Amino acid sequence: MRTVVGIWALGLLMACASTTSESPASETEASAQPVEVAFADTIYRGGPVLTVDAQNSVAEALAVREGRVAAVGAEADVVSLKGPDTRVVELDGRALVPGFIDAHGHISSVATLASAVNVASPPVGAMKSIADIQNKLRDHIDRNDIPVGTPILGVGYDDGLLAEGRHPDKFDLDAVSSSHPIALLHVSMHLGTANTAMLDLAGVDADTPDPPSGVFRRVEGSTEPNGVMEEHAVYAAYGAFPQPTPAQAMRALVAAQDSYAREGFTTAQDGAMAFPMYQLLAGAAAQGLLFIDVMGYATWTDFEKVAQVSGPIPGRYNGRFRVAGAKIVLDGSPQGKTAWLSKPYFVVPEGQPKSYAGYPTFSDADAYDFIAKMRREEVPLLAHANGDQAAEQLITIVERVEAEESDLDWRPVMIHAQALRHDQIARLPAIEMIPSFFVAHTYYWGDWHRDSVFGPERGARISSLNTALSNGVRFTIHNDSPVVPPKGPFLLWNAVNRITRSGKTLGPEERVTPLQALRALTIDAAYQSFEQDTKGSLEVGKLADMTVLSANPLEVEAIKIKDIKVLETIKEGQTIFPRQ
Repeated sequence: MRTVVGIWALGLLMACASTTSESPASETEASAQPVEVAFADTIYRGGPVLTVDAQNSVAEALAVREGRVAAVGAEADVVSLKGPDTRVVELDGRALVPGFIDAHGHISSVATLASAVNVASPPVGAMKSIADIQNKLRDHIDRNDIPVGTPILGVGYDDGLLAEGRHPDKFDLDAVSSSHPIALLHVSMHLGTANTAMLDLAGVDADTPDPPSGVFRRVEGSTEPNGVMEEHAVYAAYGAFPQPTPAQAMRALVAAQDSYAREGFTTAQDGAMAFPMYQLLAGAAAQGLLFIDVMGYATWTDFEKVAQVSGPIPGRYNGRFRVAGAKIVLDGSPQGKTAWLSKPYFVVPEGQPKSYAGYPTFSDADAYDFIAKMRREEVPLLAHANGDQAAEQLITIVERVEAEESDLDWRPVMIHAQALRHDQIARLPAIEMIPSFFVAHTYYWGDWHRDSVFGPERGARISSLNTALSNGVRFTIHNDSPVVPPKGPFLLWNAVNRITRSGKTLGPEERVTPLQALRALTIDAAYQSFEQDTKGSLEVGKLADMTVLSANPLEVEAIKIKDIKVLETIKEGQTIFPRQ
């Protein structure tokens, strides 16, 4: 590309002589005035600039002024904005790309759970068996000299990756301690388990009924809870779980931002924002503690409460935080086997009939009421739907709502969309629904989905990115942190390769190109959240949200994309990783 793509409107200013009606200045006098050039603050050159614009242009250089892209294009043209104080960054062949945008995640949960015991399996943790978890908890109690009666929270256990192939139950955790209340959250965040002391603290016993859309699993042949909790049963006990103090949560939120910036993200999401999470984020914004942008989507339970305090939704950024919309959860977790399917699980959970296919969170009527209300109030919507039956519920309701309401650019988002069928994907363009695929599932749980959750045929179709493309569906990809770490290049690698933990390729026909994956993590993610005019691509006038990568993801061997390092992350022209 040999011409400048563009120069910011303020790039060149003409200082004209003042005039009056009595004594007009001559043309000669006016033209003799000096030209004042608005020089760039920073110029990047010497490496490919992947603009991810409509033409997928690759530029030679880029200039930043006052936090925005001032010029991008041929190096000879861009360097014309170099002034005496302009900083010039030599890329030395490294790639400059738009800052990554978190299409779905929970940054406040990344923060509040940071102090919990890591009981995840490799590669996130080291737990390979229930015995490993027990030993980790005992060591945590002993090493920290935790007083009797102090609650302990662990996060990230995965029954599908433990040698025993089951959830730890209260008897396993009682063997660790009967005097410390202990709770563990499943890696999906949709299930959990607790020991007897924690169940007592939560007020859960043999007489406690299952909550709507939730299950307290029982000891076989009795009503005694065995400690394992599904879906809303976890929420019922959550109040008894240990929580950080506000000061601890605020410090952890700063550290959570570091974990995103370290992976190239300049915008994060809180995709299920309860009111306390809103308070945490709004408080951080007020104190100037946010150095990446955070978009919050209020939960269906707390939407009205958040709206009363935040003002109109969607809102504008204030201190790098804005309330961007609302969130509803229509089913559970496929790896936890609570997602709502149209056909039974390949291997049903212990104690369930062969016809078991998970279950919904809402009745059709209740789901319709909330979704229709958001549509009427023009509130952007995220809807969690993992199973294909949950997807059907969402698509059918949105089709109905769109037929009832006036024309509106609403862009409802189906979060996760793991079991979304190809016939359902074909219906999405008509309602402008955007699926945000949890494509990291192909690595973390691909083997489990193929062998236990969905079976070979359905398992190969999870995160059907290429089918979405072939149907003209715009999609995004995400990590759903803290379910898995907020990784950037590794997420691209998943979309391009679809390789499982065991090294097998899952559904190769659903792979996409590196460019398509990069767009899903940048400009399409910006479009999903109505921020495409300011973010997602490196174009003149947009925010200078950028990431420097060790190699060009469009040129390296596909299998090596995961080895690309984030060398620098830049938010509005300022380096936020590495932080000084």
